[in-house]
Amino acid sequence: QLQLVESGGGLVQPGGSLRLSCAASGSNLDPYYIGWFRQAPGKAREAVSCSMRSGGSTVYVDSVKGRFTISRDSSDNTVYLQMNSLKPEDTATYYCAARPWSCHHLASEYQFWGQGTPVAVSS
Repeated sequence: QLQLVESGGGLVQPGGSLRLSCAASGSNLDPYYIGWFRQAPGKAREAVSCSMRSGGSTVYVDSVKGRFTISRDSSDNTVYLQMNSLKPEDTATYYCAARPWSCHHLASEYQFWGQGTPVAVSS
């Protein structure tokens, strides 16, 4: 059974950077598409970006294009989300999720989830 654990969140000032990690155990990540989602208080969970099995990626939120980069390291069985030039509106709990068929923008389409890591962007 695939298990996912996020880490790397925290409090950062506007303009700062964080790198989130999504570490897998119980299974190799290679057969899975890995999505990063975020959920701000009182808002719905939204897809941020997705890492494809081929090594490609897609970004779902226009406001993070050019600032967030998703990558995967098969040797570490980990997917990363590098977040630069952070803004207060990026404040949310960030989750990673996995599905074997394709990237998808809907959270309900993912079978495996981590517990989330909180990110707060504030001065």
